[in-house]
Amino acid sequence: MSGAVVRVDTTSPVPPYEQIRAQLAALITAGRLPEGERLPTVRQLAADLGLAAGTVARAYRELEAASLIRTRRGAGTRVAPVPARADRPDPAAELAALARGFVGQARALGATEEQVTAAVRAAFRE
Repeated sequence: MSGAVVRVDTTSPVPPYEQIRAQLAALITAGRLPEGERLPTVRQLAADLGLAAGTVARAYRELEAASLIRTRRGAGTRVAPVPARADRPDPAAELAALARGFVGQARALGATEEQVTAAVRAAFRE
């Protein structure tokens, strides 16, 4: 993954596999991981993050089920072509997952609801 970074907060209420899935999905849909980009193997990403391989495998399975990645024997796991906007599912579930992760990390920092809301508004203005 060229420059893209996935982080897992083990103190977050969001399960690690969901954090990985949501972050990779966001990178793919935003175009920061382009079509054809090779992802690390399950074992490599698990080792890099200090997690069990099954945790990363679950995230990859869910990304594959969402048609965001493709795994082929001998070719590894690569970013799939992003479906046309009309073919994409409703982003509400993805937004909810991203929001849960963000709020969990904000709480760990001790941020209030008002501070979190202000940060999101400021990000939209950037």
